[in-house]
Amino acid sequence: MSGESPGPERDGETGATPDAAPDVPEWDDGYVDRLSDRLLFNYDLEKDVSERGERFALYGRLQMESEKHFFTPLLSYAHHETHEHLYLRRRRTLSPTDLDTLVELGHDLADERVEADEEHYGTEFTFVTVVPSIADDVREYVADFRDRTLLKYGYFGHYEVNLAVVAPDERDVVTSEAADIEEALTTWEPIEREEPGLLRLIARRLQI
Repeated sequence: MSGESPGPERDGETGATPDAAPDVPEWDDGYVDRLSDRLLFNYDLEKDVSERGERFALYGRLQMESEKHFFTPLLSYAHHETHEHLYLRRRRTLSPTDLDTLVELGHDLADERVEADEEHYGTEFTFVTVVPSIADDVREYVADFRDRTLLKYGYFGHYEVNLAVVAPDERDVVTSEAADIEEALTTWEPIEREEPGLLRLIARRLQI
């Protein structure tokens, strides 16, 4: 017998714990509203934000901290911080040139927001675009995309720009190689019922 107590009951569709939802904005867009239900327990969510002239319906911020211990939390070392900035917008059309603009924005935001020091492990800037359908050139661009920048040869961690495009009406999604958001974006599918656990979540986010 492990001695572990059962976790709280969770909703099979959103993964949320009942009666524990924080205050979050509401979106008139049904898809974005359903997506926010999946994100709200991990991300601080905001509605209608603008970054350097680009407008986004949803912004989410995630911060994770990890450290190693010598037998007791009082003797800790290897403290690392990981951050993610998630931006989502809806477009009637999308081209590779539009994606180039988002990538450039990601690098501009990294220059502004990444605090490069020994405790910084990684920062991700993830841009999601909601469209009626995914064009072949867009799908190819996103599927082959990977953009990671090492800071001081990796000594101060790294930052990464991720892309995702989703067509909810067609139940279609494509994400770049390092993006860890596809499961949340597929709101038409239930999320995994088996909780991954803290160590697995950290491993996902730190990509170890």
